[in-house]
Order: sequence, then structure tokens, then C-alpha cells
Amino acid sequence: MTNPTHLPTEGLFVGRARSGDVSHPMVVTVRDGTVFDITSSAAPTVRDICEMADPAGHVRSARGKPIGSLDDIAANSFEAGRDPAKPHLLSPVDLQAVKASGVTFVVSLLERVIEEQARGSAEKADAIRADIAGLIGHDLSKLKPGSPEAMEIKAKLIARGAWSQYLEVGIGPDAEIFTKCQPMASVGFGADVGLHPVSTWNNPEPEIAMIAASSGRIVGATIGNDVNLRDVEGRSALLLGKAKDNNASASLGPFIRLFDDTFSIDDVKRAVVRLKVEGEDGFSLEGASSMAEISRSPEELVAAAMGPHHQYPDGLALYLGTMFVPSKDRGEKGKGFTHKVGDIVTISSEKFGALVNRVRLSPDCPHWTYGASHLMRDLAKADLL
Repeated sequence: MTNPTHLPTEGLFVGRARSGDVSHPMVVTVRDGTVFDITSSAAPTVRDICEMADPAGHVRSARGKPIGSLDDIAANSFEAGRDPAKPHLLSPVDLQAVKASGVTFVVSLLERVIEEQARGSAEKADAIRADIAGLIGHDLSKLKPGSPEAMEIKAKLIARGAWSQYLEVGIGPDAEIFTKCQPMASVGFGADVGLHPVSTWNNPEPEIAMIAASSGRIVGATIGNDVNLRDVEGRSALLLGKAKDNNASASLGPFIRLFDDTFSIDDVKRAVVRLKVEGEDGFSLEGASSMAEISRSPEELVAAAMGPHHQYPDGLALYLGTMFVPSKDRGEKGKGFTHKVGDIVTISSEKFGALVNRVRLSPDCPHWTYGASHLMRDLAKADLL
């Protein structure tokens, strides 16, 4: 398999890898197609690099040990055929909190209203979608939360009887920020991603995730899959934790691209995030999200998550939300899209590469057993703390 991560040749990337001959997760970077272990006592975690004044400068100049080609390590990262004795990729974040923003694209706002109106029933979704689209139209990409235009649309939906708490976070003054998973619980390139077995209506959410230091300064970004259970959240927004935070339901990677002279926040704002789903049943689905259509800027969303009102001493990774909610029928007409076990999900963007995962049920994915306490003990044993 040649370059399955599709990592750009330019840019500074930092991530994590594991190998059977090293007791702790390694902090790694990529140089000319080779992965280097740059773990050091000065920066034993990705969190420590992100806290530096110049993360990209540190990664650029760090001495490292080659551990293999990116192609070979990426190929060995796929859960189904992984040799744990050889290097494989992990999620590129470690001690950071993993948070997510919801309803940041108007398209996804309408889908959330539809989910709630349908009470988690995929069969009712098409009729409700057509009804609401007929009422307010389709071209809502320029809608600014809190604006007079947004309030007018909100009034129309209320008059229709389609008022929703999602309207408040989608077009009101306050963003929705929630916990996607605990630190150390996200999975990376090649890993299996998990669905709670109670769900019969679910989907991937292709997103960009911002990486911020404890000060709130954004130092880079990666791509991710905010796996979502539409039926569970549709039954009640109070079930958001069950809909979003399950074993292996948060995927990030393949690497964090750090801000430097080749990559900035403006590149994030111009990015297009693509999705491809390939099923063992021959089903395929493709779509894309354009960051140009996001209703709140990355800076606004990070500021909503952290600041004087809320501190994160180890920084955070913040999913920015998606505009792509798949509705293509899979099977019986009118029932829309839902995952099947064995689906291969590829999320990609030109400046970041590709994140590839296989879908399974959460209990069948490798259980999360390696937390912050284990990491600290292993780094201490290696004299890195």
C-alpha cells in the first residue's frame, strides 16, 4: 500500500506511534517519508510540544531516531492486520481534552432539527426535511448566528412548530461545546471506530479539529471523525453523551499539522474536508464539507470552549463540526444512511492527508485501557520525566 495517509510533502507534522520494543507511546514526526521518534525529556508528550513558544520550530530541529517508513507504519496501523510488535500510528493527541462543537453549519442545524422532529426515526426524516426546506429554502451558507436574518428564520421555524434547542446553539449567540471523549481515549489512523450497539441510525462526521495550548493559542489542526448516533441524540438532546462518547467513537489524525510559514489558520478556513464510505455490501457514499460555510470561526469556537471562564492546563483538541450529514438511502427507500459493521471510512483534506478507519460495534473495538496514569508511569520508567 503506497502512502495510505496521503500526507502532503510540505509542512511540519507531529503525532504519536507505538511499537512493541518501546514501553511508552512515541512522539513522532515525518521527514522525507520516514517516521522519526522525537520523544525527549524536554517534550515527552505531544501536549508538551504544543505548550512551547514555537512548536513547529521544535519539531523541525528535534533530533530523532528513524523507526520506519511512513508507508509501512501506516499499513501496519490497520487494526485488522496489525502486527503489534511493529510501529503503528496512534491518535496524535495525548493529554489534551477532546472537545467538540455542534451545529456550526446551517445544514447540520437543519438535520438536527429534523432528527428531533423525527424522534430518532429515519423513516420520517425525508418528509420533515422537505417540509422545512420548503419553508426556509436551501441557501443558508451565509447565515450568521445572532443576526437579524437568523432571528427571522428562527421565527419561521417556531411558527411552524419546529422550535428546537438546536436553534439556540445553531443561530443564537452561544455555541454548543461538549466533551467528545476523555484525554487518551481517542483513536488514530487505521484504528477501528465504534458504534454503540443500541443504535440503528448513525453516521460519520468528517471534521477539522483545532489544537490549542493551555493559553488558548491555536498551534495547529488535524482531521477527525466525530462518530454520531442520530437515533440516540434524536430521542433527546440530554442523551448527547451516549450518542457521542463511546469506546473508539472519537478518531483523529493521521497527524497534527503545526502552524508554520507553510500553513496557517487561513488554510483551515479555506479547507474542504472530504468523506468516503465503502461498505462490504458494495455500498459507497461520498461527500464534502467546505470550511468556508462554517457559521462560527475556529477562533470563536476555541474562545467559547476555553478562556477566563474555563481552563485546560493540558490544552485541547476541538472538533469544529460538519456540514455533511449523509441522507443517501442505504437499502429501503426513505430510510436514509446508516453504518454497517465493516464500513471503511476515509476522511481527507489536501493540507492534512487522510484518516482511514473501519467501523465496528464499540464493545468489539479494542477496549480503552491505557490512560494518563499509565503514560506517566511509562515515561518515568524511561527517565523521560
